[in-house]
Amino acid sequence: MTRNPFDPAFGQLPTMLPIFPLAGVLLLPRARLPLNVFEPRYLAMVEDALASGRMIGMIQPVDSASRERDPAVYPCGCAGRITSFGETDDGRFLITLTGIARFEIAREVEGARGYRRIVPDWRPFKGDMEPEACGDVDRSRLLGALKTYFRVQGLSVDWKSIETTLDERLINSLAMICPFSPSEKQALLEAPTLAERGKVLIGLVEMAILDSHDGDGPPPRH
Repeated sequence: MTRNPFDPAFGQLPTMLPIFPLAGVLLLPRARLPLNVFEPRYLAMVEDALASGRMIGMIQPVDSASRERDPAVYPCGCAGRITSFGETDDGRFLITLTGIARFEIAREVEGARGYRRIVPDWRPFKGDMEPEACGDVDRSRLLGALKTYFRVQGLSVDWKSIETTLDERLINSLAMICPFSPSEKQALLEAPTLAERGKVLIGLVEMAILDSHDGDGPPPRH
């Protein structure tokens, strides 16, 4: 399979990475995440990233309600490369990150221009560099649960598009866009394989359906 030209080889991944802590925001390999950047230190981070490798690490604070300037973060995040960039009249940056690979934090180092930097350990996620062929996801169970979930949420979707989307793109897109809690998003991120992420996703969707009925009887059949 031809490698995405935006994906560096595993051995070429950076040895130092700026991190962008955002609660409830998830990036996964080969998925795309649009961001509206306005805080001065993160504007500086984007400027520096554009000048050198274009890589940024997305990671979540452990306490999503924390108001600390530099909150404790989870030990695992996902690095993305800036593949789209625009600037607004009021000085904001509109960027898109394309997920490259997950990382664990080996250690945090001195920041630059107000933003944080870490030494990433890429070794636990070498498999992220290649798309996964996934045959272990119970796709019929996932789609059935999604039909009920979106109905309960009052959302209309293009089912034809969903039904024809390949497993990796479908699972990762749903993991990123569904309104799960930060800890649930982290569980999806840390799932070792796409098949495991699919199982976690199905479980979260089914729990959300049950929670929505809150003892009002069994959920509707689908």
